[in-house]
Amino acid sequence: MEELLILISDDKVKNIIFFWMIVIGLSVLAYSLIDYLTRKKDLKKVGIDIKENEGLERLSNIDSLSQWFGQLFSISERDVEKKFTSAGIYNSKFYKWLLPIKYISLAVGVVAIFFYTTGQHMTLTNTIIFIAVWVVLVVVGPDLYLEIRKRKLQRRLSERLPYLLDLMGVCVRTGMTIEAAIAYLAHEMEGFDKDIAHMLHQTNERAKLVGLESALEELYARVPTNEVRSFVMTLNQSLQYGSSIYEVLSNLAKDIREVHMLDLEEKIGRLAAKMSIPLILFIMFPIVILITAPGIMRMLGG
Repeated sequence: MEELLILISDDKVKNIIFFWMIVIGLSVLAYSLIDYLTRKKDLKKVGIDIKENEGLERLSNIDSLSQWFGQLFSISERDVEKKFTSAGIYNSKFYKWLLPIKYISLAVGVVAIFFYTTGQHMTLTNTIIFIAVWVVLVVVGPDLYLEIRKRKLQRRLSERLPYLLDLMGVCVRTGMTIEAAIAYLAHEMEGFDKDIAHMLHQTNERAKLVGLESALEELYARVPTNEVRSFVMTLNQSLQYGSSIYEVLSNLAKDIREVHMLDLEEKIGRLAAKMSIPLILFIMFPIVILITAPGIMRMLGG
């Protein structure tokens, strides 16, 4: 730790960091300028004036930026509840504690860092660096962890969707409606798959309020994967045009399994290329050294 502080406090290191920050900033600025000029030139070829679209584009950039920040920062208790639910944490006791723990830890950590750096007679620059790192860890860290869990949960739900479609098809084949099948499976699957059970329970509750079609669209908004999109679109088309739901669910489950199998085969195909790097580094180079080392040693000794 002390060696790191000494390294950071060195003027040469500070100048190098400052230089590279300037280089990166100028590179980003140059790339943005080149991209802007290229896009403007391309739009002029098709008769579109870029100035007319700058207002809408600015609004779109602001929306995307606010959405990105919204994924990293929990602003209200409702946002916290939504993030916990999306991450697969359904216990409501944890929702109200995240924000107080986060900001109390932030304040206590800042005070502790200030007293520590003051006691160690560190410079103001080092104090600001430590405080900035702590702020990023405390404010962004928990939300980033929840975002990672959310993506893993979405991938896991997509992988288990074919089994759910098979069970739903069996329920429909016995005479149940789609709504009744969703409600029945939501209750029966609580014992061995709480994630799918919670997803079905949410869809069932929303279907009672806004209808099954809107509830399925909200399901896709919560789990925006290709498998869930295919499920929602296929089921909505079947409900609109009155086709056989059992056949549709069976075919969709079969198609999703085939897609998963193709993805697995693609990963296996890429495995050989990935394994070549450690083979070259840890096997070929040592073998070359073992073969050539005795001759080189004899030449040096002779």
